Amino acid sequence: MSTQTDLRYPIGKYTPQSSHTAAEISAAIKHISELPLKIETAVSDLTNTQLNTPYREGGWTVRQVVHHVADSHLNAYIRFKWTLTEDTPTIKAYNEKLWAETPDATLPVEVSISLIKALHQKLALLLDSLTPEQLLRSFIHPETQKQVALHNMIALYAWHGMHHTAHITELRKRMNW
Repeated sequence: MSTQTDLRYPIGKYTPQSSHTAAEISAAIKHISELPLKIETAVSDLTNTQLNTPYREGGWTVRQVVHHVADSHLNAYIRFKWTLTEDTPTIKAYNEKLWAETPDATLPVEVSISLIKALHQKLALLLDSLTPEQLLRSFIHPETQKQVALHNMIALYAWHGMHHTAHITELRKRMNW
């Protein structure tokens, strides 16, 4: 495995499963609810120069990573709501790389941290309320045409938050910040 691969996937790649136990879902929801504090802690006391440092060569800056998490998890929240209120909806995809280049990705990270805090409060409550039947509901991703079950979305977004937090914390370790 190359160094580049390690830096891109500091906690490993996400692998969907055909099912998840109640304990796995509960643990994933706990990770989701803890993300706002973890990401806020990960960027605490960083200077603007540090926030504008890519976590790897050719990668996003720490600032872009934080804004990406807010954008991505906002999209996930909407996908959960569609899937709970529509019959196997086809969700809207978005180009996350281009989103990371829009002007709002230059705002202070506190803007997206505030959004992540509010969003995850709503998201954790919603996810905690899901029944076993609702966890099996799915949407269709337009790019893959695959159905994605909500239990896998919960696991994916728990991983996603830890993945991007690790981009920041691992950079801090490498840079001795």
